Amino acid sequence: MRFSWSRIGATAVLGLFVAASAGCTVVNKIRAKNELNETARAYKAGRFEEAENHAKRALYLDPSNPTAPIFIARVIHQQYKPGVDSPDNIQRAHEAIDAYQRVLQQNPNNEEAFKAISVLYSAIKDDQSLRAWITKRASDPSQPNEKRAEAYAILAGKDWDCSYKVTEQPDVKITSSEGGSAKVTYKKPKDQKDFDTIQKCVVRGLEEAETAIKYDSNDESAWSYKTNLLLEAAKQAEMDGKADQKSQYEKQADTAGKRAGALADERRKKEEAADASASPTP
Repeated sequence: MRFSWSRIGATAVLGLFVAASAGCTVVNKIRAKNELNETARAYKAGRFEEAENHAKRALYLDPSNPTAPIFIARVIHQQYKPGVDSPDNIQRAHEAIDAYQRVLQQNPNNEEAFKAISVLYSAIKDDQSLRAWITKRASDPSQPNEKRAEAYAILAGKDWDCSYKVTEQPDVKITSSEGGSAKVTYKKPKDQKDFDTIQKCVVRGLEEAETAIKYDSNDESAWSYKTNLLLEAAKQAEMDGKADQKSQYEKQADTAGKRAGALADERRKKEEAADASASPTP
């Protein structure tokens, strides 16, 4: 069988091209690693813009690098200044959120990225986006039950806060002195809409707490928020002149509180045992 020189030449050129491409890929990976090292140095020195440029250069050189995206997100996040409501600073927060979203596209189980997005939404007071973000995890069947329970407990906590902010207002929570001791009574807010809102928050919050407990019956936060939400329900029953309902809610809160307390005791014992095992033997 005869081979033409042109076919042999083409095969040789193709082989050289593949070898050169592979070599280039290796070189770029090495360069990307060096860029990430420079990212870390600049980050530690507080030169965040420089660190961001190095991290982005690393990703450009090696798009498959698993570390570069989280480095980019961290550096952008670091440039956001909590408590500063200027448009540029808020925009920086959104850039960090977008960067963490890209991390999650590659690794949906990256807890750092998930929690950082939650923190940023909370910091810029975007409660609607924060609730949507937490709800997404809570309703995601691919997530472990413990994580879904944690997410539902967070939502329950936000609904408890919705009611608590209103029921602790001076014109709602009335403290008086009776027989030498303080007595607290609760009255409806002046605006009926406020009362309607906190009722809805408590109903939804209790549903979320129960769902959290369904996914993880040992979730301490879920039991704590269930306790506090039941106490909010008792306050609202008092505001509405429903003494029997108030008493029922208080009894339920007492039961839930005991469960929360037991779980807290278990957690503390485990922490103490872990600390004791980690302590050096004299």
